[in-house]
Amino acid sequence: MTQEAASLEDLRLQLAPLVADAAVFDGWTADAVASAATAAGVDPALAAYAFRDGAMPMITAWIGHVDATMAASVGGDALSNQPIRERIRRLVWARLEAVSGNEEALLRALAIMAMPQNVAASTRLGWRSADAMWRLAGDKATDYNHYTKRAILGSIYASTLHVFARDKSVDKAETRAFLDRRIAGIMRFEKAKAQWLRKPDERFSMTRLLGRIRYPAR
Repeated sequence: MTQEAASLEDLRLQLAPLVADAAVFDGWTADAVASAATAAGVDPALAAYAFRDGAMPMITAWIGHVDATMAASVGGDALSNQPIRERIRRLVWARLEAVSGNEEALLRALAIMAMPQNVAASTRLGWRSADAMWRLAGDKATDYNHYTKRAILGSIYASTLHVFARDKSVDKAETRAFLDRRIAGIMRFEKAKAQWLRKPDERFSMTRLLGRIRYPAR
């Protein structure tokens, strides 16, 4: 990455939360970037150049800001001695708290990310978010579990975001309940998968069963 690109990336991350604040009213537009630049005391022309490619770079920068906020709030030893389901719950909730108050901007961002031309980029962003959470949770898997864990968590996080953005309940109670149900589903899946992947001689075998029926133990 060139020095100019790195500087622009730093500027995007600096402006990202302010752009999101403005997007509540202006959408993910040049007007939101201009408002953010004014609030931050940044040259509007430079801010416009940093986000010259439109809404997706703005949303990408906002997600980067959420990644950093999550890591700051629950990184380090904050998750030590916590069971894995609690680690995941706290990580997801840290991300939700980072966008709290900007639900309208979130809804607009989700709509933009769902556009056909943005699906590939949105998928990569979802994977990045899931990967960041699993790494903070202490996951060190390098086999296919590395991929299945991120795919499943990415799906859960995406669906929870949609619930959160529309949740009008007190203290986001509906979102909390939804997230808890989904995490419980992950735990059941992981338990079932572990049983299936246990040592081969402990797995269910139709051949072995038929053999025992035909030649019962004496």
